Amino acid sequence: METDFDVIIIGSGAGGAPIANRLVKAGKSVLILEKGPLFLPQYQTNNGLSDFKRDELFATGAEKQIRIPNMDNNGDSYYSSHVEPDLNDEPHVYRDFRKNSNNEFEIDENGNRIPFDKATIEGYTAQVVGGGTQLYGAVHLRFTPLDFKLQTFNAGRTDLIDDPNGDVQREVRDWAISYDDLEPYYVEVEELVGLNGTSPNQLKPFSQDFLQKPVEPNPISGFAKTGMEELGKILTNNGQPVEPYRTPLAVITEDHAPSGRKVPQDRETIKSGYYNRYGDPLGLKSSTWVSLLSPIQNFDNFQLWTNCVVTNLDCQGSRVDRIIFRDPAGKERILQVKSGAIIIVACSTIESVRLLKLSAEASAEFDRRINQNDLLGKYFLTHCFGGAETIVRDLDREDRRPLRFDKSISLDSDWATDCCATEDFLKSNGLWAGGAIYNNTSDQALPITLGRTHGSQDLDTIWNVFNSDTRLTGQGMVDFFDENFGTRLSVSFMANQVALKTNRIELHPTVKDKWGRKSAYIVKDWHPHDIHLMKTFAEQCEEILLLGRANDNRQEIEEGGIYLAGNALARIANHILGGARFGTDPKDSVLDINCRAWEFENLYVTDGSFMPTSGGANPTHTIEANAFRIADHLLSVLGGI
Repeated sequence: METDFDVIIIGSGAGGAPIANRLVKAGKSVLILEKGPLFLPQYQTNNGLSDFKRDELFATGAEKQIRIPNMDNNGDSYYSSHVEPDLNDEPHVYRDFRKNSNNEFEIDENGNRIPFDKATIEGYTAQVVGGGTQLYGAVHLRFTPLDFKLQTFNAGRTDLIDDPNGDVQREVRDWAISYDDLEPYYVEVEELVGLNGTSPNQLKPFSQDFLQKPVEPNPISGFAKTGMEELGKILTNNGQPVEPYRTPLAVITEDHAPSGRKVPQDRETIKSGYYNRYGDPLGLKSSTWVSLLSPIQNFDNFQLWTNCVVTNLDCQGSRVDRIIFRDPAGKERILQVKSGAIIIVACSTIESVRLLKLSAEASAEFDRRINQNDLLGKYFLTHCFGGAETIVRDLDREDRRPLRFDKSISLDSDWATDCCATEDFLKSNGLWAGGAIYNNTSDQALPITLGRTHGSQDLDTIWNVFNSDTRLTGQGMVDFFDENFGTRLSVSFMANQVALKTNRIELHPTVKDKWGRKSAYIVKDWHPHDIHLMKTFAEQCEEILLLGRANDNRQEIEEGGIYLAGNALARIANHILGGARFGTDPKDSVLDINCRAWEFENLYVTDGSFMPTSGGANPTHTIEANAFRIADHLLSVLGGI
């Protein structure tokens, strides 16, 4: 199969769609190969119905059982969805460690923890056009300027807590670009993708402000705002209070000219608890499909091939010259790459690294070039995250009865603060890096979503909460909903995780997918400093709830980090990053400053795997901004600017 594309992009999410948008508009011919289907919002369908299945079915379909030999959870139940692969067909595998009844690691005779392998759906953001941007909560924060220079910030420090071996200073890297380099592209995302929120009070410089006016916050968020205001008076920035701001969200609240989307006449109807973790039938959530790809879908120089699984790449010398993929019928196809064409890998970190490793196994030349420094797959990252949560009580009444709110009339978050991203805060707490704090307004907005947070259950095992907690039957279930539904407020943090070479993505030696390819094998642990950071941030989230008078009883506030959850050792469901970091030295990075693989002339990787550190906020905004930056570089390579 020979085609005449200037650029071939594997993946249609945050790392690929901005490049397609920019290059197609510049007249370059672009093909996107997408593993999943195209689901349209209702305004784009002939019958006026969204292609997304009924939202309640997401990850809660028919029960299945894991049937993968030698997996510790073989025989366990799971629930696949219409936007994720079937776990038996395409598992991710992560290494876990045995724990006893006291939640302590079991130790063998040599003093080592006892490992085991576990199949998981974690790490698949979504297999659908738009990728994870179809399902995420749409929090779209910029990173801070400090997030780009953590090596510089930590050089020579002696006050870091729980870093006895000096891992932070040895392993951390500054980004190959600065905040100022990326800032114009942050602006571009805010304009072209479509975000609402406010820029004042953010500790990030804005050269232009395209954020749309946010909708009115849900009343329950007022407690979070007050708490953030009070905490910001304590955790100052150079002596000045740090004020909260409306959380930037990738949901349009006004008509969006770049994508042609219109908002309902009644802006209040924009609020929907379904935006968090569900496909949006209205197209108001700014997935890369509705914001960046739909506007170019009818251009003659753009093609989108859906349900096509790229199995490996091949090269002739330093040039990728063939793409091998399975078409929608499962038939193997070979796409010949024309001379001078660019290949973009952007199929989400784990699958991007897996594709490159599979390609290396199939070709000695590809292996030599992509593994020239043994860094591919290393320094895999997620985020340190967690927070605090409580039942909101009426503290003016003697009985302190719970206050109930309809949280389904909300977006994912209303308020955020950067008070834990200042150098003052980091140095006073012995922390290597900062993060953002925001309230989760729509968390548990629907009855079934209570199961996701009760006991920190996984998305793919949502019914486990009801199976494992025998109290939740009959009247116990009624009481559970009465006490928790609409009464709970959570405040979350998102912060940098220490980059470690031992945290990595490999190919599993025995487990294969339905096409006979080795599955991704995730080996990941938390550094002691990560745990210190999560404890510190969780305490600040607890203070916000107390200072905001959501509750005045610490015993009724649950706080902590993800390291405490039962499946927390790997915990790869959220924000999969790293594994192919970029840099300025080919001995110390997989990609160059423009995200090109060092030993290839036409191979680029532009999803979250390029990040050397995970940043102190949700990563999608930065991935999209960097993709627009790379698009400008590619135009200079192809001849367009």
